[in-house]
Amino acid sequence: MPTALISDIHANLDALEVVLADIERRGIDTIFCLGDIIGYGPNPVECLDLVQQKCEFSMMGNHDFAVLYEPTSFNTSAEQAAFWTRKQFEQEPDEPTRRCRWEYLGNLLIRRWVDKAVFVHASPRRPINEYVFPDDVITAPTKLDAIFERIETRCFCGHTHVTGVFTDEPDFYPPADLGNAYKFAPHEKCIVNPGSVGQPRDRDPRASYAILYDQGEKSEEQNGEDAERVEFVRLEYDIDSVIKKVEAIPDLSDFLGQRLLEGR
Repeated sequence: MPTALISDIHANLDALEVVLADIERRGIDTIFCLGDIIGYGPNPVECLDLVQQKCEFSMMGNHDFAVLYEPTSFNTSAEQAAFWTRKQFEQEPDEPTRRCRWEYLGNLLIRRWVDKAVFVHASPRRPINEYVFPDDVITAPTKLDAIFERIETRCFCGHTHVTGVFTDEPDFYPPADLGNAYKFAPHEKCIVNPGSVGQPRDRDPRASYAILYDQGEKSEEQNGEDAERVEFVRLEYDIDSVIKKVEAIPDLSDFLGQRLLEGR
């Protein structure tokens, strides 16, 4: 069966619900989350509960780590959001529910392998907090060489909130250059970023996720392809609703809502 890849939800319940509904509509039962379930957004508890219920696993993101431990090297708005998020978990009155949520966060892995593919939040070299930017193919090819040395076949990661595929030339291809789908060549190494559900930063404000297809599986966009591939999906959601919720919380910077309008 196909597998849905979601990442960087950032406590944006409105976007997550739209993405999960689309995944269900497509009949996809398996969902992998690449981390940053929480942080920045106004609905951390609800998003964590949904990920626990719907996802086969989630990776440890830097914002998940920050709420569980400490927000290090965060800007002021991100740090304030982390402390506010922690308070939401601590204020749960039901002790078993509160403990279950903390245990779920504490048990998130930083690396996971599935059929020789590695799943991380950030990069296989520094799985919680190393950014792999599209510009790195020009400005930091040595960095990418070192990262690709740690990949056997494919790597799936988030963290940058920028959708696309890195190949080991090195090169980077956004979905628009790929027709929103990328076929995996046999034995190639590549890095796939499904983009961000709750806070895209590629100037497209729509929620982003990806679908992995095995050989011969049919999708809505392609009438069957005899190749393993990944397809990228963008969905509209009610951004104004999220902005209002952010602005109603004094401990969250209004910028965290306003940035959603521009996908940055």
